[in-house]
Amino acid sequence: MLTKAESKPYPASEEISAFLGKETVFQGKMTFQGMFRMEGKFEGEFFESGTLIVGETAVVKGKIGVNILVIYGLVEGDVIAKGRVEIHPLGKFHGNLITPILVVEEGGILEGNCKMEGKTEKEDALHVIPSKEDPS
Repeated sequence: MLTKAESKPYPASEEISAFLGKETVFQGKMTFQGMFRMEGKFEGEFFESGTLIVGETAVVKGKIGVNILVIYGLVEGDVIAKGRVEIHPLGKFHGNLITPILVVEEGGILEGNCKMEGKTEKEDALHVIPSKEDPS
C-alpha cells in the first residue's frame, strides 16, 4: 500500500505572526517581521521581511525581498531571498530569483532565471537531497 507523505508547515519552531486569508486581495507595499502566511492574492512589493509562506491557494505578483520564501502556491516576479527559497510539489515560480539556497521538490516548477549568490553557512559544502524513487 502506498501512502503520500504529508507536508509539514515551515518551520515548525516559529509561530505565524501574520496571515492573509484566501478570500483576501491586497495591493501595495508590505513589510513584516517573523513569519507571514498568505493564502489570498497579493500584488505589489515585500521589503526586507522575515519568512513568507505562499499557501496553495495564494497568488503573489511583484517584487519580493525576504529572508526565507516557501512556495506552495504561485509566485510571479522578482525575488531576492537572503536565506533560502523552497518550492514545494504544488508550488510554481515564474520570474527572476536570487538566493544562496534553492530547494525544488519533485513536482515544483521554476521557470525563469535563477542566480544563487550570497553567503551560506558552509559555502564549500554541497548539499544533495536524494530523490524519492518508487522501486517498483
